[in-house]
Amino acid sequence: MADVTGGRGLSGPAFLISATFVYGVIAKACSSPQTAEINADKRADTLMKWVNIGVIESAALVAVAAIIDRPHRLEIIAGGILAGAITYGEYVHAKRAGLSSSAPGTETW
Repeated sequence: MADVTGGRGLSGPAFLISATFVYGVIAKACSSPQTAEINADKRADTLMKWVNIGVIESAALVAVAAIIDRPHRLEIIAGGILAGAITYGEYVHAKRAGLSSSAPGTETW
């Protein structure tokens, strides 16, 4: 079968891998659901603002990858939706658990 993609059949996954790597490294260095839970009393509103921005940004990048790599768009979109839903759920849980906890946070203001 002829390659009708002009050699670009893996462009969508390559794009997502590159973007995910950068985001993963930055996010790992900055925060996690665990630290969000620990410091929810002081950061809950700001945290969720940035989680929501991240979801929108991720959705845009997944959409671009799905457009670039149409043969794999189902997998790209499914992976993006699943990862977004899991991560969003983790942060929502962290916020709720942190706000309902009487344990002290790790930050003092």
